[in-house]
Amino acid sequence: MRSELDRRIEYQKLRLDQNNTPPQEMREARSRIMYIEDKSLGLEGSARIGRVYFSKSGKTLYYRGKTFQSLKGRGYKSNFYDIESGDEYWISGPRKDRSDRLYGGNDGVVVDEDIAQEYFAYVSGALK
Repeated sequence: MRSELDRRIEYQKLRLDQNNTPPQEMREARSRIMYIEDKSLGLEGSARIGRVYFSKSGKTLYYRGKTFQSLKGRGYKSNFYDIESGDEYWISGPRKDRSDRLYGGNDGVVVDEDIAQEYFAYVSGALK
């Protein structure tokens, strides 16, 4: 017998198509450019800035085929986990001073091509 978590994971996988495009009901209206850092290997992991999609309730985040849920304050230097792998992540809005990493700086942070223009307009102050 499958657990409830297994059913939810399978359901979420079905909702994301091969191109990691979120379902139609989760398009731009419920999305935001966010900073996403993998904390599974330590305090500073691989980091990206990309468009994150929110579920209708806002409690689940979707990014590049991954589904994240809140750790509800239980994480150490992390606030979300990947429901499939259990890996912990720090996901937050990007900083205008581009110092998104925990200990400052932006070294190694990759900006997704599809949002690069909008992101750089935001950090330059053209967007609020």
